[in-house]
Amino acid sequence: MSSDPFVVVGGDAAGLSAASKFARTTSDRETIVFEKGRWVSYAHCGTPYFVKGEVERLTDLLSLSPEDAADRGIDLRREHEVVAVDTDEQVVTVDGPDGSFDQPYGDLLLGTGARARTEPVDGFHLDGVFKLHGLDDAGAIRAYLMDPETASIEDLGGGEYLDEERAARYLAMDPPESIAIIGGGFVGIEMAEAFSSFDTDVHLFQRSGHVLKTFGEEVGERVESHLREQGVSLHLGEPVERLRGSNGSIEAVVCPERELDVDATLVGIGLQPNVELVSEQVELGDSGAIATDEYGQTSADHVYAAGDCAEMVNTVTKQPTWVPLGLPANRAGRAIGQTVAGNPEPIGEVAETAMVKAFDLECGRSGLIDLDSARDAGFDPVSKTITAGSRSGYYPGSAETTVTLVADRHSGMLLGGSIVGADRAAVRIDIIATALGAGLTVEEFERLDLGYAPPFSPVWDPVLTAAKVLRGSMS
Repeated sequence: MSSDPFVVVGGDAAGLSAASKFARTTSDRETIVFEKGRWVSYAHCGTPYFVKGEVERLTDLLSLSPEDAADRGIDLRREHEVVAVDTDEQVVTVDGPDGSFDQPYGDLLLGTGARARTEPVDGFHLDGVFKLHGLDDAGAIRAYLMDPETASIEDLGGGEYLDEERAARYLAMDPPESIAIIGGGFVGIEMAEAFSSFDTDVHLFQRSGHVLKTFGEEVGERVESHLREQGVSLHLGEPVERLRGSNGSIEAVVCPERELDVDATLVGIGLQPNVELVSEQVELGDSGAIATDEYGQTSADHVYAAGDCAEMVNTVTKQPTWVPLGLPANRAGRAIGQTVAGNPEPIGEVAETAMVKAFDLECGRSGLIDLDSARDAGFDPVSKTITAGSRSGYYPGSAETTVTLVADRHSGMLLGGSIVGADRAAVRIDIIATALGAGLTVEEFERLDLGYAPPFSPVWDPVLTAAKVLRGSMS
């Protein structure tokens, strides 16, 4: 085996994308991946749909099995935690099932990901209080929702990977009748739908403003109305101070003005990057994530970082940003694998494009939407919102689609946009993301030759109508 292996810390999106690309590209160096847990290469974004029951088995969310990794020439070592990194000696210290050892590296990729925030919510240790950041979390939540008299651990489909002790403990409990969700972001919105499918009383707490804050006010307001129609009780502008329990189990959510009795609570108040392993060895960015260059290299020689622990460059502002999402992680990892193999490839930029499903509504966002953030970035933002049909008015199935576009008054450059609707709304955000990547002005965007047929779009697609109205306001 080689004396200068490519060592990867973390066996999920960025890590295994890099390892796979490197192993396919070169055969004269070893590829070693250390993963501290049992699960590897799984779909974080699919966990709410597993909890709901639309995805049958946890193992359905696996993208790459350990056997697949071995077939690709990757030495994947699960339940091996890297506990120290020496960038001067180019060695990592690993704690494994058989003890601790040092592993030299020629190049190192940090794919340590992020973790769910629990602070400042006090009481997270109580039974019935969950986060949703990993398949064991998803397995425990779904176990708690199932009928203990008719269900079994095997129904979760976790195979050899599942934390069966944790899941079995929750499966033995009576299912919850009322659930509080703390946080109105991606996880909160998707899990409100998942919990509602189990005929539970669902309460969603948002500390301030609207839900889906990064999608803009127009999307947030429409989603809030729809959530109420679906029976979700919203508590906007109502911060949760702590969780109160008895005998080790959750009993109530405590707010400044009142307490709400609940049987379970999901805390979804954001993520923070896992950087503690190397915080003294490499530079961190203003976001707290690891700073990297255009090829994903850190301030330390032969050390790269990608995925939810690392920054990337924003397409619009050209400044570093932290975007813990799946596609940027996979793309950056693949590029780094190619670079380490000897053919440098940039990791690319991110427009912070995202989608989320809220019951029957589809939401999308890309670029700069918040006007204050746009001003802070040096732009003079102009914003317009329109509502138009998703198909030709005479064709069945048309639904109201709301589009917001933001542009710079001085240059005319498109800065960002959001969209919400019930009929193929979310995928339309890709048009906006593509325009941002190309650096189009609003005028150029308005002139795009998009496809048209009555079952798919009106003659003027809603995104083009928004561009037309925005351009008119600017002139």
